[in-house]
Amino acid sequence: MEAAEAPMDLRLRNKVALVTGASHGLGKAIALGLAAEGAKVAVNYHRNPDKAEATVRELRERHGVEAVAVLADVAVEGDVIRMFDEAEARLGPLDVLVNNAAIAPACPTADTPLETWERAFGINVTGTFLCCREMVRRLRGAKRTGRIVNISSQAAFRGSQSGKTAYDASKGALLSFTISLAREMAPHGIAVNCVAPGLMYTEMLKDLIDADREKFESRVPLRRIGSVDEVASVVVFVASERASYMTGATVDVSAGLAMH
Repeated sequence: MEAAEAPMDLRLRNKVALVTGASHGLGKAIALGLAAEGAKVAVNYHRNPDKAEATVRELRERHGVEAVAVLADVAVEGDVIRMFDEAEARLGPLDVLVNNAAIAPACPTADTPLETWERAFGINVTGTFLCCREMVRRLRGAKRTGRIVNISSQAAFRGSQSGKTAYDASKGALLSFTISLAREMAPHGIAVNCVAPGLMYTEMLKDLIDADREKFESRVPLRRIGSVDEVASVVVFVASERASYMTGATVDVSAGLAMH
């Protein structure tokens, strides 16, 4: 059993969670981790319904939980509202939101088209805002508490070395957004936290890492590349009531990269 799926009794059984960008990579690992704890999971996707449905089947078959795939471009207000409507109609009122959907366009700043910059902020920042806004509207309207986890990156603190200023800046914006929303929502019992992963072996990065693994490992104090399951385990904890004394926090999951 992989790390993110080892039951930790996090009091998530029968909670309802929505994970954006959950058909593959870190989002899928987070969905699996939540399902391993007994949560019902809405798997958001935008472009690949086959992957999303495969993830839903895996959640159901491996963990015996209710799971659904929900289509939405998180940068589009109407899509977000419909996604929440569908998730709640099929699974029940949401308790947990994980904002994981993101893009990371690679382009030198001098050559970055405005539409590329705006699309990165549209998904990574506006998408997070729209999902958070819809979540808190519903929680407050029903006088319920809940938990939100935003996925940032160590790039928010360090920048990238591969021409990703749009991505880096958008992930930095999530840090201040998380703090501001956490302050606003604390009186209502809604916790808002952030997780900032370091280098992970993902579909997006595996070719780059495989081309010079030693170079990438040398940048990390623990001298290895993290897995999505290691990061997902932390996200699942932060999304749970076991993290009940946390809000407005950004959790570093980077094998010590933040110390450099």
